[in-house]
Amino acid sequence: MKIKICGITNNDDALMAAELGADALGFIFVKKSPRYINPYDAQKIIKLLPPFITPVGVVADVSNEEISDLIKITGIRCLQLHGSEVPDFCADLSVPAYKSFRVNNGFDLQVLLNYRVPAYLLDTYVEGTMGGTGRTFDWDIAVKAKSFGKIILAGGLTPENIAEAIKKVQPYAVDLNSGVESAPGKKDKNKLEHVFKIIRSL
Repeated sequence: MKIKICGITNNDDALMAAELGADALGFIFVKKSPRYINPYDAQKIIKLLPPFITPVGVVADVSNEEISDLIKITGIRCLQLHGSEVPDFCADLSVPAYKSFRVNNGFDLQVLLNYRVPAYLLDTYVEGTMGGTGRTFDWDIAVKAKSFGKIILAGGLTPENIAEAIKKVQPYAVDLNSGVESAPGKKDKNKLEHVFKIIRSL
């Protein structure tokens, strides 16, 4: 199972997550996010990463041209599409891209069929936010979603609930953000170490 640590904003957190064994690091390029990072700052961090760690750019409702510029500037090798991107847009990008969906109890899993992407990220729906809320959703929905493709489980994952989440969903990957922070955009060393230790023990 893959592990992504999202909301990276500084060198120390990036290298700490990499050393602990993260497979991917997420850099949020959505300006209204409290974990937003300038592309040029992200470039400096990404240049320091070990070669087998995938830098992921989190974007929402941007143009193909903006994405091309972002890739050139930063060196990201994967995209997380976190807005209202249509299926055709997702299929026509120069790097691998997966689609994020905000899930509530009324979420229609059939919408996943419209998107031909390598994985679906399921996050918690909270009115007025795009993610990073620290809240979980009904993991039974994620279990059902696995019949549509690879699932990246996100939304309120912490050292306290990560074992239960993984055992129940058995996702392709987990995405941790606010649950391993001391403040928005600043990772907590103890929480990170704890969560990796738990995951590796499963």
